[in-house]
Formats: sequence, C-alpha cells, structure tokens
Amino acid sequence: MTSPRVSFEVFPPRNVDAGFNLWDTAQMLAPLEPRFFSVTYGAGGTTRDLTHDAAHVLRRTSGLPVAAHLTCVGASKAETLEVADTFAKIGVTDIVALRGDPQDGAKTFTPHPEGFADSCALIEALADKGTFNIRVGAYPDSHPEAADMDANVQWLKRKFEAGADEAITQFFFETDSFLRFRDACAKAGIDKPITPGILPVLNWKSARNFAKRCGTPVPAWLDDAFEAAIRDDRHDLLATALCTEMCSTLVEEGVEDLHFYTLNRAELTRNVCRALGVTPQVSVRDVA
Repeated sequence: MTSPRVSFEVFPPRNVDAGFNLWDTAQMLAPLEPRFFSVTYGAGGTTRDLTHDAAHVLRRTSGLPVAAHLTCVGASKAETLEVADTFAKIGVTDIVALRGDPQDGAKTFTPHPEGFADSCALIEALADKGTFNIRVGAYPDSHPEAADMDANVQWLKRKFEAGADEAITQFFFETDSFLRFRDACAKAGIDKPITPGILPVLNWKSARNFAKRCGTPVPAWLDDAFEAAIRDDRHDLLATALCTEMCSTLVEEGVEDLHFYTLNRAELTRNVCRALGVTPQVSVRDVA
C-alpha cells in the first residue's frame, strides 16, 4: 500500500500555554513533510490577528506551505479581501475559503450588509485576484442546511466553478460516507480533488458533541465501542486503531491525500501517520 500524502489543521493560540501546544504540534508533525498546515479563522473574524500571526510563524519556522482560513462572517467585502492580501504579503497564498458559521449562536447565516453573500462569492473574488490556491469545505454526510445530498453536491460543484482548486471534507465516522460522496461528486461531473478530513478522537465526549453541532452522524456501534473503551481505560488505543483502519481503507480505495484535524495535539495524529507508513524524513545533513 502506497503511503498517503498528509496535511494538518491547527488553530491559533489564545494564550501562552496554547501557543506552546501549537508550536510543539508543528515541530512533531513538520518532519512528516505535510502538503500544508491549515490555520483556522474564528467566527466573525474573532481570531483574525491570531490567525495571521500563527500562519506567519508556521510559515517562517517550518518552511512549509500554510493555508489560512478565511470566512465571509462579520466583515465587508473590502475588509475580507484586505485580510487575504495581508496573508499574501507574508507568503501565505493558500486560502481555505469558507462561508463561516452564523454569528453569536444564530441558527442561520446573515451576510454582512456589505459582505459576501456566500462562499461562492468569496471564492470568485479570491480567484479573480489570481494570487491564491483556493481550498473549500465539503460535506460527505451533507451540510445541515442542504435540502438533500444532491443539493449538497451541486453546491460543491458551484464552488469549483467559482474557482476553487481543492475541497477538504468535514470529518466523518464511517468510511462509506466519504466513498458514497466521492462517487456522487464524480457522477455530477466534479473532477477536482476532494480530500477526506480525518478527526483522530482525542476525547470521545467532545468529539461526539462536535459531531452533533456539525450534523455528522454518530453510529451506535461507535458510541458503544468508546463507552466500553473508556470504562476499560483503552480510549486512546481504540481511537488509534479505528482512525488507522479508516485511513487504510480510504487509501486502499484510491485516496492519495488525507487531512487531519489535530486540535493542536500531535501524538495521536502522528501515531496514525506512522501506522500508515508516513514517517519522519531525515536529510543527509541531519545524520552527517
């Protein structure tokens, strides 16, 4: 089995301790030669400066490509594109363009009066600049606001038509969710890369709650398995085994790239990567 190419998502730190966690995560994962690190962007631009600073430091210290998230929430078009330009000035020309979650706990998204109406409008504006490699979100279990799976797939197709280069999916718990989605996208004429997003489960309760908010189905067997593993103090062992098995199956099904949501904790992600044959690369100079 050929080892997959990998990429990793981190979030910008809000305090000193979180900053150490991020840098430790980057140091542990950078030797795996990821395609890129992506840095999340808080709702309403709440982490705009933190995202900028984290992206800058990651780019400067790792020498690796960094993809900065950018959303439509809480900003005018001019303000949003100004943020994109600040990323470009520090050498970050990969953007993950997202609509973003509704502000302040609202149930529906309301565009800024002078802002982008949706992700497609943002993608088109970024593509017009001719500066950025644009990645977008995709939903193998269907976006909670989509009428059905066909509407979900067609919306992704619109993102690609607007200028996106690659999609990264929301995490999922069953391999078939991604494979069915990939087949539906191919049937709809989508031929751009769709990379599965992988969530190594660091804490089952948190992951389960996160899945509920995202509309990701939680199979009963998985709930039962983690409940038993927690009782037997085998949570991490189960998480590693299940994540590795899922990734192995995806690779066997022709998936070449995997994107890991690290939550700024590297060990479980690193263990899964090693099990998949993705190992640290040592240069001749390092061992001379």
